[in-house]
Amino acid sequence: MAKILAERLNGDMDVVLVKKIGAPGNPECAIGSVSEYGTIHRSDDAHMFPEKYIQDTAKEVLEKLHKRRQQYSPVHKALDPKGRVVIVVDDGIATGSTMLAAVRAIRQQHPKKLIIAAPVAPPDTVSLFQGEVDELVILETPPNFYAVGQFYDEFPQVEDDDVLRILAAGINKH
Repeated sequence: MAKILAERLNGDMDVVLVKKIGAPGNPECAIGSVSEYGTIHRSDDAHMFPEKYIQDTAKEVLEKLHKRRQQYSPVHKALDPKGRVVIVVDDGIATGSTMLAAVRAIRQQHPKKLIIAAPVAPPDTVSLFQGEVDELVILETPPNFYAVGQFYDEFPQVEDDDVLRILAAGINKH
């Protein structure tokens, strides 16, 4: 999605690496997330878990994100968002945990304008972004939202090889 948007807007494309922090014993249940810059977002339920668990897990996740950035860097050097209009794109937003970590990490780098763009998100999640970004573009906010995948006929996982191929194709103009 980001590649298509960048091409249409004649802009640059980059990735911001973010990963959720799963609950103990249930890694699919996000209790927070961490960005490659170390920005940690805690969900409303995070207080139910030991801070040490969150910090230790965030440290492990951050190490994985740094390794992923090292893997991507030879193919595509990270862009500096300072002073730029930055559109953070996702294929859909469910809980908002990873998107919040991403936009907070980008905000710390002083973009000129920060925008979120996604085709779908639940109404209660959209409200999380008020005050976090300059503009929010969500095409649909259905009340019966269960998962992002329910709005796609096909919803395959985007693998590192796919990301590397897209980044290697390069569309950066500046």
